[in-house]
Amino acid sequence: MTDESDLIDRLRDEAAQDRPAEETPDVGIIMGSDSDLPVMAGAYEALSELGFGEQTDFGDSPEERFTFESYVVSAHRTPDLMYAYADTAEARGLDVIVAGAGGKSADLPNMTASIAFPVPVVGVPVQEKSVDSVIGMPTGAPITAVDAGKSFNAALSAAQVLAREHDEVNERLVAFHEGQKEGVADVSRALHDLGLEGFRARSDES
Repeated sequence: MTDESDLIDRLRDEAAQDRPAEETPDVGIIMGSDSDLPVMAGAYEALSELGFGEQTDFGDSPEERFTFESYVVSAHRTPDLMYAYADTAEARGLDVIVAGAGGKSADLPNMTASIAFPVPVVGVPVQEKSVDSVIGMPTGAPITAVDAGKSFNAALSAAQVLAREHDEVNERLVAFHEGQKEGVADVSRALHDLGLEGFRARSDES
């Protein structure tokens, strides 16, 4: 069984390594519990769609130039691990963190933002009742947050942060946006040209 201290030591060891930015994860995805994974999976989906690779071994980066990592980090059950993750984020090469938490006391995004500062954190309220907790940071302690369950958007925001320094990420985001526009145009034309019944029939076939 993995001990919390083992993970903390791993994070500290990674922070002490001098690795080029191309070999370290660019985005960190953290959540308070693995029960949050169905909601946080949207962040994986968005980054994968943008061509990011998942880095599961800090010392062996995947082929993709831009990568992300993920951990379960509880602000209440493993506060020391949460602190170590946030405290080492910048040294380990992370440029932005997507943090999700549920419940009325969804403190993980806020605490991470406070400790990891100035690394930007995008908070994801896993449930509606988590929204107030995630966005309730005082002046001077910033956090960006999306609506409940919108981890896909959180990951897009993380990519936007990277896009300011990396033209390749910027181009991927533009292509993603253009693809969305084309999709809406295709649906609009089909609805008009086929009429409601024809459109429904086509949708049923697909």
